[in-house]
Amino acid sequence: MSRRIKGLVEFEDDRGAVVRYVRHAHGGGLVSPAARAHESAWLADTSYVEAGAVVHEGARVGAGSWVDTDVVVGARAVVGSNVHLGAGTRVGADARVGAGARLGERVVLEPGATVPADQVVPDETTVAGSGRGRPSGYERAA
Repeated sequence: MSRRIKGLVEFEDDRGAVVRYVRHAHGGGLVSPAARAHESAWLADTSYVEAGAVVHEGARVGAGSWVDTDVVVGARAVVGSNVHLGAGTRVGADARVGAGARLGERVVLEPGATVPADQVVPDETTVAGSGRGRPSGYERAA
């Protein structure tokens, strides 16, 4: 069930709890009232930003993407369509996440890092940025 009241969208989840979102002014994505999305960020109208998440200036989140709880999307980062950013994940400034990618919980994308389309990144993995003279790669957190 879905209900709209002046920019507020309410859903009833599988457990019967009411979940509320507000439409972002730039793109129309759904943002939890307990999340922050910078006014210059662009959130596709079918994207979701959950409670505790922060989307910084100039970031872009594509259609059908889900920014889970306590995720940080850095300045100018680009998250493609149909992406899931797991709870507690950190996407650095200027990082890129390709369409269809699935990032586990507490993943860290360093600034400038790239995750290719349809890639699955396990929980607690660090994806190195390419700015250090090496291609983006994965390392398990210690």
